[in-house]
Amino acid sequence: MANTYTSLDYHIVFSTQSRQALIHTGMEERLWAFMAGIAKNNGISPKRIGGVEDHVHLLVAIPPTLTVSKAVQLIKGGSSAWVNDQGIVEASSRFRWQEGYGAFTVSPSKVAEVSAYIANQREHHRRRSFQEEYREFLDRHGIDYDERYLWG
Repeated sequence: MANTYTSLDYHIVFSTQSRQALIHTGMEERLWAFMAGIAKNNGISPKRIGGVEDHVHLLVAIPPTLTVSKAVQLIKGGSSAWVNDQGIVEASSRFRWQEGYGAFTVSPSKVAEVSAYIANQREHHRRRSFQEEYREFLDRHGIDYDERYLWG
């Protein structure tokens, strides 16, 4: 698309299925790097990926030719398949991401702040739960939600 210029940065958040603590410290750097590779291979620019045992945050720039839902599908599907193929989690626990996700637009003036927030996840979650964090994101962005469907 000649002469088309976009700034489409998103902060995307999703958890493991049933918020299981499956992302152990020994695998997280490899998982974040693999997710970044999936992003790059699909024209998505990964700016920061990080998280803790039960969820992940991605700061990515998505091209206008790719929907947010397709970008998330590619990253979640590819990364869960990779974790299972690598045998990183116990054979009795198949690694899966939750069905849904949160995607929030990020102003260029806030990219550095969001990146720092993602980099500091472990410290951040010593003080508050994923559920508290996620509700705050939804509320801050004015997103209506039904509590019954947030954690399924």
